[in-house]
Amino acid sequence: MPEDSTYRIHRVVPTDRRQEDGTHELAALPQMEPYRQFMMAVIRGSVPQPELAAIRQMPLEERYVWRAASELKRALADCDDGLNIHTDRQTLSPEALARVRELLRFCPTQFCVFLKALVGVEEMQRMMVEAIWEALR
Repeated sequence: MPEDSTYRIHRVVPTDRRQEDGTHELAALPQMEPYRQFMMAVIRGSVPQPELAAIRQMPLEERYVWRAASELKRALADCDDGLNIHTDRQTLSPEALARVRELLRFCPTQFCVFLKALVGVEEMQRMMVEAIWEALR
């Protein structure tokens, strides 16, 4: 296996593993097959050059990062100045609000992990700090 830390494997105890609803369905998409093959090569300890070549040939619109980024954009595209969110917050029962909060619980961390992997630690930090300042305005 290459020494490159990009391919570092993190062992996870199955009982410690969190999986969001819908994760299995997304992982089972045909577009994810080259990524599954890549992960298997890394786990086997082989140099994943053929698997990387297959991913390199994929159109941007079929890649993992495109799916994630476009879903995020679609999810937040109509996010107004918060009026609709404030309205829902005022009209939701405490139980419903708790369910929404639980649904979003890991999203900030997951988004930071996504950005860190895509643009690096420093750029992720810069983007998140800029976003926090913009949200506070």
